[in-house]
Amino acid sequence: MDGFTGSLDDSMSGASVSDVNDRLSALELRVQQQEDELTVMKAALADVLRRLAASEVSAASSTKKQHGGKGGAALREAYSMSCIANGGTSGRKRDSTSVTRKETLSSAAKRGPSVKRSSGMERSQSSTWDSSEDNRNKLVKAASTSKLLAKVVKNAERHKDPVVSQAKMSTREKNSQAEGNHIKMFMRGRPITMFIPSDVENYDDVRTELPSERLKLEWVYGYRGRDCRANVYLLPTGEIVYFIASVVALFNYEERTQRHYLGHTDCVKCLAIHPDKIRIATGQIAGVDKDGRPLQPHVRIWDSVSLSTLQVIGLGTFERGVGSLAFSKADSGQHLSVIDDCNDHMLTVWDWQKKSKIAEIKTTNEVVLAVEFHPTDPNTIVTCGKSHIFFWTWTGTSLARKQGIFGKYEKPKFIQCLAFLSTGDILTGDSGGILLVWTRSSAETPTGKGPRAFQISRQVKGHEGSVFCMCEMRSGTLLTGGGKDRKIILWDHELRADRDIEVPDQYGTIRAVSEGKGDEFLVGTSRNFILRGTFNDGFLVEVQGHTDELWGLASHPSREMFLTCAQDRLVCLWNAVDHSLQWSRTLEEHGHCADFHPSGAVVAIGTHSGKWYVLDAETTDLVAIHTDGNEQLSVMRFSEDGSLLAVGSHDNFIYLYTVSDRGRKYSRYGKCTGHSSYITHLDWSPDNSFIMSNSGDYEILYWDVPNGCKLIRNRSECKDINWATYTCVLGYHVFGVWPEGSDGTDINALIRSHNRKVIALADDFCKVHLFAYPCSTPKAPSHKYSAHSSHVTNVSFLYKDSHLISTGGKDTSIMQWRLVEKASLSLTDSLLSNSAPHRAEPIFTPPSIDKATPTQGPVPPPTANGTQEPSPDSPPPTELAPPVSELTPPRSESTPPPSDSTVSLKDSLEPSDDTATPSDEGLPPLTPPS
Repeated sequence: MDGFTGSLDDSMSGASVSDVNDRLSALELRVQQQEDELTVMKAALADVLRRLAASEVSAASSTKKQHGGKGGAALREAYSMSCIANGGTSGRKRDSTSVTRKETLSSAAKRGPSVKRSSGMERSQSSTWDSSEDNRNKLVKAASTSKLLAKVVKNAERHKDPVVSQAKMSTREKNSQAEGNHIKMFMRGRPITMFIPSDVENYDDVRTELPSERLKLEWVYGYRGRDCRANVYLLPTGEIVYFIASVVALFNYEERTQRHYLGHTDCVKCLAIHPDKIRIATGQIAGVDKDGRPLQPHVRIWDSVSLSTLQVIGLGTFERGVGSLAFSKADSGQHLSVIDDCNDHMLTVWDWQKKSKIAEIKTTNEVVLAVEFHPTDPNTIVTCGKSHIFFWTWTGTSLARKQGIFGKYEKPKFIQCLAFLSTGDILTGDSGGILLVWTRSSAETPTGKGPRAFQISRQVKGHEGSVFCMCEMRSGTLLTGGGKDRKIILWDHELRADRDIEVPDQYGTIRAVSEGKGDEFLVGTSRNFILRGTFNDGFLVEVQGHTDELWGLASHPSREMFLTCAQDRLVCLWNAVDHSLQWSRTLEEHGHCADFHPSGAVVAIGTHSGKWYVLDAETTDLVAIHTDGNEQLSVMRFSEDGSLLAVGSHDNFIYLYTVSDRGRKYSRYGKCTGHSSYITHLDWSPDNSFIMSNSGDYEILYWDVPNGCKLIRNRSECKDINWATYTCVLGYHVFGVWPEGSDGTDINALIRSHNRKVIALADDFCKVHLFAYPCSTPKAPSHKYSAHSSHVTNVSFLYKDSHLISTGGKDTSIMQWRLVEKASLSLTDSLLSNSAPHRAEPIFTPPSIDKATPTQGPVPPPTANGTQEPSPDSPPPTELAPPVSELTPPRSESTPPPSDSTVSLKDSLEPSDDTATPSDEGLPPLTPPS
């Protein structure tokens, strides 16, 4: 009976599983379409009511027009909107507008939820464009929602395969634009109407090209210390190497220069230095690109002189991210051990030059905090973490484990760090503040294959609280860094405490410590400071940044300075010339937005609670405090002459103040009421008469400020206003920046340059974009730049447009980009500023000698990607053609440093500058340089 049942089940499952899946997909599709239909009908009704109200104002003079034009137009637009959002249009134009939408719905139902923000259905409500007169001769025949739904389902079946590109849609729209005076963009089914300015005679002739300007990463502010360890080292070049976001920075503190390795595609989490002190290995976590595809975690080994990638290992091997890694020491760094941050914390050993995985084994389900090769025994690897220390004997492809036994000593909760003494013994530091010395059970070097156990031979009380990090000095002495007591202690050869110094409380607890020049040492802290100090002279701050999500950014109106504010309650004013912190101040609230008064004397800062502060830009003194509502303030914007201040809030209102005494006195002037969602962006007209604002539900509204802050009903009246600034993300001059398939939250900020040539944009996919201005054609091309590893929250040009500043969200980083013309970006330029290391030991001389022949540097990249592809999805030639191509970074020792801040000059020269941080998934890995 059981056998019969089993065979019956098999046959039933074979016949019905696919049928059930199809029916489930169809049902999910119908439910989603009904929800979409409701949303669209609501939006349509709101649009019709608004237009009817506008038409009643001029009822007498436009009766005829209303019958055949305005009322009909409203109805036609409602129908057009429903059709485009749900896939139903009439006539031949159905194919060109609705196929993308329908195919997305059907495919989304099949493949399940998207990796992006909410669901595949949310993503499927894509942004599309339509012209105002497109359906002038069409009749509205859909009498009910059910008919529309039936049409949607039928069309979804018909158009499962083809996907119509945005380019095809825009061609259709351009052909019909000549009839009307506005453009319509649809965001998640909602129509957004933008009126074409009078100076555009024929929209069909409008083109948006790539801007001639490029961005080049000049400086990175900040350091990731809050949740990382052992990630600050001094190189022989005199540079401190550390990381933040997806950038590894090499900072020369004496010459105040930075170089950057930009090979990673997501957060860098760990760093290891090769025994030759030239090559560096960095590991990153897993990520997701803008299309929801996974970015695989991997390790990159690169040359710190030329910044060229030597090898990429672990693609497809590591699951969650690289937790820690270490080069072997006894065999001159031929091997690399890596701990995966997955649940099993897999330990792998690699011959990194051959890119081959030699051994792999599960360590433990508990957290693993460190891995190290023994400096004299090439077959011994040590790992430690939560409640454990393991001694691994590596022979061939196998790893044998011996667990450290604590015996009579108290077992700590965490063994946080380890180091090797000159005797070959192992020293560990734990969460109880104890130092333990582990010695081999046999005094002789083991010759057998079986692992020899290590036993505790000595215990020393080290710190109050945990021992977080330790560092062996050249002299054989040892430094340890404490967590709770914030002390750095120097231990002599007999492990006796020699000297100690306490890190001041404002810098946080100690996360990393390493040897510096002479008797100096470097310290990384939990509040993202890098300090340089000695026991005699105390500490100097070399690197600092924010410690929490960063949103507020404002550029000084007349000086090369900018201000940032974040959820860590810090307000910081930075000097963009010498890349230093001018001052910082702590607020009572989380800062979210800011703007300088045009005089530069004061700065207004909006917070999460509705309070806003005015600070003196020189002394940081508090000038004024005001409160508007009790919700987050999203935008502060002074008028061009500084006589008015607009405050946009999440309570849907814009509060206006008159300003006097160079920004020191404020009195309430009025309130703009009319938005149905929170304010996101706003801009002033040059004469202070009008405000343009965007909201969370994709409205573009205009306000008449002198006449009581009234909402301007006829928005076409504002189409020719020359806005003093342009930060609104929706509008005729910028709508081309929106990507195809956007859900409306993909763009966090944009800004037009002061010379009105380019638009910089911050998106949700870790990218900074540069578009030409105006950007008034769908799917406009842009230069893309990667450095952030979190959503980019804000962008701002400095007052002379010499630089662009971008801020990261969760990565807490600030990036300073230099604007360069394509013609001026040459190797000579790159060597003049932030150039390659100047003081190098003899082993570094070949690259620096090659600097004398800069002619070969910038020539190859432009020829390699001569086509003007604005944003290719394919990875860079670095990964595709590793061998001898002129594009590949792995041309290490015999090639000059390609750039001061990139893996190669490609990042600044090619139209698609996304290639500086390649996506490695699914690609043939790099081969080692010959």
